[in-house]
Amino acid sequence: MTVVFEKPKALSEVPFHYCPGCTHGIIHRLVAEAIDDLNIQDKAIGVAPVGCSVFAYNYFACDMHEAAHGRAPAVATGIKRVLPDNIVFTYQGDGDLASIGAAEIVHAAARNENITVIFVNNAIYGMTGGQMAPTTLIGQVTTTSPYGRDPKLAGYPIKISEMLATLDGAYYVERVSVHDVKHIKQAKKAIKKAFENQVNNKGFSLIEVLSTCPTNWGMSPSESLDWVKDNMIPVYPLGVKKEGK
Repeated sequence: MTVVFEKPKALSEVPFHYCPGCTHGIIHRLVAEAIDDLNIQDKAIGVAPVGCSVFAYNYFACDMHEAAHGRAPAVATGIKRVLPDNIVFTYQGDGDLASIGAAEIVHAAARNENITVIFVNNAIYGMTGGQMAPTTLIGQVTTTSPYGRDPKLAGYPIKISEMLATLDGAYYVERVSVHDVKHIKQAKKAIKKAFENQVNNKGFSLIEVLSTCPTNWGMSPSESLDWVKDNMIPVYPLGVKKEGK
């Protein structure tokens, strides 16, 4: 029988237990497919902090290292410098990377650390109750902004990709989305390129993935996919923000 679909080897046999409609599972698969395509599973090392990212330890069939909240880029830096032949990646949410870990990601990019960062932006703290995150949209209702995010009180959403793209050290920064098939295919290419850059010693690569959080957004899975398209992408435009030569 011809095999037309199978699970990537870089994913474990553990079933995902994310909320229905959450796109973490799609992003995990894209990361695993990139690892398979590049045949780097035996030397891949993932680093994940807390939040929904912490589940990654169960799902990737490669060495994984736990980091404190926001510190994944610093831990990945240490691992890569000690084991330069390994392929080191971080998997982080927006609450983690853009808030408590903002300093770590900025300085890792400024140093052009040869690591790959997968940054999942769903505009909210997903695991800990749906609080406002640095990426929460203006007017977006969360548990800590019940009347909608007011920029006079909470400032404006932080556009991490645009910010990091201004740094001389960052090699490759791109924002993608996984709200439909077309964009999932584009996201796959970007994630694979981010790993290829590390294989070829080109330096710091970050892929920001616009993702859903139906539970904390209070939407159905299909409504949340439309919300990414209609509300997130206008604020966080897709595309390559920086690519070195």
